[in-house]
Amino acid sequence: MNQEPLNVLGTPLVPCSYDPLTGYFRDGCCNTDEQDQGSHVICAKVTQAFLDFSLQQGNDLITPRPEYRFAGLKAGDRWCLCALRWKQAHDAGVAPAVVLESTHAHALDYVTLEQLQS
Repeated sequence: MNQEPLNVLGTPLVPCSYDPLTGYFRDGCCNTDEQDQGSHVICAKVTQAFLDFSLQQGNDLITPRPEYRFAGLKAGDRWCLCALRWKQAHDAGVAPAVVLESTHAHALDYVTLEQLQS
């Protein structure tokens, strides 16, 4: 029996964003499974600095890609980020703020709660 997914605070996972529609499953939540190679589990409120950083790393989150039902992100949007990309941005000093209630507990496999809170 599937149990309700939990967030990093140990409470039920809250949706991250429906506009833009985010999540590995495009269900608005940072849910994950073994098919999710990038672990899209951290709900963040993206900043321009992060979007520029991600683009420099080869992941363009700005350009619309209609074939993937992706409108492109702008500063202030909430998005389920790959845990390792967020950690990389954290280490570089450009990590966007995290919405803890909407960040899947599996994020703690990659980063600490203290890192997420900072």
